[in-house]
Amino acid sequence: MLDLLLRNCTLPDGRSGVDLGVEDGRIVALQPGLQAQAGQEIDGAGQLLSPAFVDAHFHMDSTLSYGLPRVNQSGTLLEGIALWGELKPSLTQEALVERALAYCDWAVAKGLLAIRSHVDVCDDRLLAVEALLHVRERVKPYLDLQLVAFPQDGLLRSAHALRNLQRALDLGVDVVGGIPHFERTMEQGAESVRLLCELAAERGLRVDMHCDESDDPLSRHIETLALHTHRLGLQGRVAGSHLTSMHSMDNYYVSKLMPLMAESGVAAIANPLINITLQGRHDSYPKRRGMTRVPELLAAGVPVAFGQDCVMDPWYFGGSGDMLEVAHMGLHVAQMTGQAAMRQCFDAVTTTPARILGLEDYGLDVGCRADLVLLQAGDPPEAIRLRATRLLVIRGGKIVAATPAANARLYLPGRPAAVDWRRA
Repeated sequence: MLDLLLRNCTLPDGRSGVDLGVEDGRIVALQPGLQAQAGQEIDGAGQLLSPAFVDAHFHMDSTLSYGLPRVNQSGTLLEGIALWGELKPSLTQEALVERALAYCDWAVAKGLLAIRSHVDVCDDRLLAVEALLHVRERVKPYLDLQLVAFPQDGLLRSAHALRNLQRALDLGVDVVGGIPHFERTMEQGAESVRLLCELAAERGLRVDMHCDESDDPLSRHIETLALHTHRLGLQGRVAGSHLTSMHSMDNYYVSKLMPLMAESGVAAIANPLINITLQGRHDSYPKRRGMTRVPELLAAGVPVAFGQDCVMDPWYFGGSGDMLEVAHMGLHVAQMTGQAAMRQCFDAVTTTPARILGLEDYGLDVGCRADLVLLQAGDPPEAIRLRATRLLVIRGGKIVAATPAANARLYLPGRPAAVDWRRA
C-alpha cells in the first residue's frame, strides 16, 4: 500500500503514461501501468510532472519591501542600493520575518520548494540574519531555504563586514557570499575574492558571489573567482551570480574565460528579470541586453541556473515567485528558442540549480524525495510558454498547494463554449 499514487503523468524527458508511487515521502516506483494501491490516488491526465522548482538566487531580507522608505524613482541598481541603506536602520525582526514568510507562501503556491537567499551582513545588529535563520526553521517542513552571508556594502569597503560575515556563518548561515565589483578598487575586489574563498575552504562551505554585476567589460572578478576555486579545490561548490559584464566583454577574452570557468567547476547564475531591467542603463541605442552569455556558457560545459533575484523590493517592483516567468524571460533574452535550448531553460529552474545548491535526493528517480509539481502543460516548452498553472504542489509526498486548472469558458456566437487553455 503506497501513500500516494500519481497515474498517467508526462515527464520532462518526454516519457508519457507514467505512474509514480510515493511511500514515506520518497519516490518508490516510476513506471507505466504500476500495479499498486495507495491511500491517495490521483489521475495526472497526461499533464507534466516535474521535480519542484528551485531558485538559485534571491534576496529574502528585502522582499515585499517595495515603497519603503520610498519608491525607487529611477528604477536603477544604485538608487536601489541607496534605498536599502536608508531602510536598514528602521528594519525590525518582526517585519522581516512576516514579509519572508508571506513570500514563502507565494513560492509554495508556485511550486518553488527550494530557495537560496542572500542576506545582508553589513548591519552590525545582524537583524536580517537572525530573522531569516528563524524563517529557515519555520519553513523547513515545506521549503528548503539556504542562506548566503552577503556583504552588500562590500567586504573591504564596509568597516565590519568581514567580522559580521564570520559571525553570520557562526550562527549557521550556509554559504559564503561576496560582491567584489562593489569594492573601491579592482585590486580590493580581487582581494575580497581571495579572502572569501579561503574562508569557505577553511569552513568547508559553498561560495556564491555577486560577480561583475555591471556593464563594464573590464570588470573581471569571475576570472579571479575561478582561479581561487581551482587553487583551493573548491570545484563544484562555487557559483558566480549575475556575470553581466560578460555580455560586454570582447569575444577573444571570453573564449579564454569560459574554459577557465569550466575547468574550475564554477557555475553561473543569471537573473533574467533583473539583469534585463537594471543593465544597459547608460546606453542610448543600440542598448545592451545585459544578461550574461547563457547559451555560450552552457556550450562550454558551465552549469547555468536562473534566479528570481528580487520580488517587490527597492530594486524591482514586480515578481511573484514564479520560476516559469523567470525561465520565460531567460528564454527570450538569451534567444534560446530551439527545442533543446528551451528545455535547458526549464532545467535552469529545476535540476541545474538543485545541483548548484547541493540538494540531496532531488529529482524524478526512485529514491528521490517526492518534492513535485504537476503542471497544466504537455512538455517543458509549453510550461514555459504558458507559465503553466500549478495543479498540484507536493512536498515529501504530501499535497501542500493546489490550483484549479485554467480553463476558459467562451460566450461567442458560433464558437464552442470552452477553449483548450494549453493551445490558447
